[in-house]
Amino acid sequence: MGLDQYAYSIKGEEQTEIAYWRKHNRLQGWMEELYRSKGGKEEFNCKDIELTLEDLDNLSEAVVNRKLPETQGFFFGEDSYKSPELLKEREDRDYRFICDARQAIRDGNKVIYTCWW
Repeated sequence: MGLDQYAYSIKGEEQTEIAYWRKHNRLQGWMEELYRSKGGKEEFNCKDIELTLEDLDNLSEAVVNRKLPETQGFFFGEDSYKSPELLKEREDRDYRFICDARQAIRDGNKVIYTCWW
């Protein structure tokens, strides 16, 4: 059991996974802050949040500057920035996601982030 995070694109009835993360707690914290800024009030678990190009620009800036917020949770694992090897792997995955998500939006899809813990 732990934090599982997914991003997918939706066009009509078709849903395609763009990215999957396991226990990337800082990304989770960033997404929860976004969820709250868009009016989300419930516990941020099993909730979908639609990402815009502006959201992806802001996420890119946070990843590049290593400004994803420190986030803790019982199922979230150790800090995403703790291990240099883990940090590099996560940043690479985050960059791939951002590029893929931008392309999906340009192609007319909605991009959704969700998590389960």
